[in-house]
Amino acid sequence: MEVIPEMLSKIGYTPLVYGRINKKLKTSYSNAEIETLIYDIVQHIKEDEVEQIGKNYYLSSSKHKIRITINSYTFRVITVDRLKTS
Repeated sequence: MEVIPEMLSKIGYTPLVYGRINKKLKTSYSNAEIETLIYDIVQHIKEDEVEQIGKNYYLSSSKHKIRITINSYTFRVITVDRLKTS
């Protein structure tokens, strides 16, 4: 699955997603900080950390302990969730 280069060039955000990400991560990042965080994670993600289920890609970063959900058609970020630690 060579989707990461395409994802990096096409990744997008809706105005509402910034607030959703801050709420889910319990942060108060600016829009630019969120975009930088997401881009850096996607840039360093391994192909085996990307899973496509239906119309979405799920990128799980064990280093950052978050999972990013991205629409597979538009490459828009849908949400970010904290991964549960055991």
